[in-house]
Amino acid sequence: MPAPTPDGPPPAPVAARYRIRYARRGRMRFSSTRDFARALERALRRAGVPMAFSAGFHPHPKISYAGGAPTGMASEAEYFEIGTTRAVDPELLRAQLDAALPTGLDVLDVVPAGPGGLAERLQASDWLLEFPEVTLAELTAAVTALMEQPEIRVSRVFKTGPRELDVKAAVECAVPGQEQGCAIIRLVVRHTTPAVRPDDVLTALRESIGFAPARPPRVTRLAQGPWDRATGQVADPLAPDKDAAASSR
Repeated sequence: MPAPTPDGPPPAPVAARYRIRYARRGRMRFSSTRDFARALERALRRAGVPMAFSAGFHPHPKISYAGGAPTGMASEAEYFEIGTTRAVDPELLRAQLDAALPTGLDVLDVVPAGPGGLAERLQASDWLLEFPEVTLAELTAAVTALMEQPEIRVSRVFKTGPRELDVKAAVECAVPGQEQGCAIIRLVVRHTTPAVRPDDVLTALRESIGFAPARPPRVTRLAQGPWDRATGQVADPLAPDKDAAASSR
């Protein structure tokens, strides 16, 4: 017996795809991926974006998410991709979607999706950890002692139970410094499976070095994308899409 199918015509196919970078700032750093997904779908409807939908009895808009920051951490580099039933102006889409989202969820870039996938470009993240009540000397000593260890392993509880993570293998660099009178760490972490997060590095500092500031640091992801070992920087993952869009004009 054939499977039942919904009445009516099939949904319109995807005619164009767009890759979007947004920031999660202020109080919105406490929003989860599910919270953002709900807010985004409402914003897409309010902005009148001609979204493509999946088929079936419960169609949903064609949206894919990649590399979301953990809840509680701010970010200047969150990404998702949408499919639309017709081409739209990227800058107009950026402005309309930015206006429709809550304050603190700010759309920064919209580019037509070029060849290749977005998720595989997100190879590393550049994080800023701000320690308001720690001196630079204390922080430098703790980071130096941690990175001198031959191995750094911590445990984190997942849905399937506790798992051990190799922090040392994922950390490309951890550089202490100072900005506006606040001790900081610029931390570059490669995306491993399972992912090593800034809180895993903080756990390692506490458990291995005994570094436990009275107040937890404020954590912001500044960038995520391809890791350029030659320059020691995380590159823009949308650069290939921007180049492809420019060459097609």
